[in-house]
Parts: sequence; C-alpha cells; structure tokens
Amino acid sequence: MKKLLIKLFVIIIFLSTTNCGFKTIDKENIKNFKVQEIKTTGNKRINYKIKNYLLSNSIQDNNNNLIIKLKTDKKKIIKEKNIKNEITSYQVILSTELELDYIDYDQRIKSQLSVIGDYIVATNYSSTLNNEKKLLDKLTNKLYEKILYEINTRINDF
Repeated sequence: MKKLLIKLFVIIIFLSTTNCGFKTIDKENIKNFKVQEIKTTGNKRINYKIKNYLLSNSIQDNNNNLIIKLKTDKKKIIKEKNIKNEITSYQVILSTELELDYIDYDQRIKSQLSVIGDYIVATNYSSTLNNEKKLLDKLTNKLYEKILYEINTRINDF
C-alpha cells in the first residue's frame, strides 16, 4: 500500500511538471526581422557599432519590418581611489533608450537597457585608454545582445 502511494505520488509530480507550457525561443527565428531604418542619438561610436550589428543580422526578405530609435549614453564614474587619492579604477555605464516601431503590427514599444562594467587604471595612459576601449567593446556587445533579445521577444509575442 505504501509503495503504491509513493509510485502514484511520483507519477503525479512527473505529469504536473512536464506540461508547464514553457516555450523556448526558436534559434532559427532569432534573426526574424527586417530593419527599415535606424535613428540614433547620443554616443556616435557605440551607436555606429550597434547599428552595424543590427543591420548585419537583419533579413531582407522578412515581414517583421522595424524602425529602431536609439538614444545611447555613456557615463564614466570613479569607482576606487587609493590612499594617495589617486584613481585606481573606473566604472562605465552604457544605457540606451530603445524605441521599436513594428510597422506590420502597428505597435510602438519603448524600453530602457543598460550594462555596467569597470576597468583598472594602468601605469601608462595609453594602457588605460586601451583598457577602456576593450571594456567599451565588451559592453557594446552585451548591449547589442540585450537589444536583439528585446526585439525577438517582442516579435514572438505577436
């Protein structure tokens, strides 16, 4: 009797957890949009990279037409100082106001996205600039991935 109850309990738990309705994003539909136009304001270098990423992942023969507006901002904040009051590390915050106009669905969606990273001040100024440039490249890629995820989740909602 006890074994039967345990088996029945296990079967009920198994059936209730396997049919939860969770749906994964189809990897083939990740680039399921066509960019009609990209309007950018703010940091030109970051916007240029994001614009190129989006245009390279856009499919020309697609029905999901988009107009994208980006307003990107870069903030550089002092994170740490040493005992001599010299700056030892900086924190960089990239934030963007994203506005997506889905032409086919007559929808406009706004969202705020941001990424944070920090880098260490080196002994040479050129090394410090190099550290900042590498960090900005990494943060730009993360920001692009967030934008791409936002676009795809909104398209999948329609």
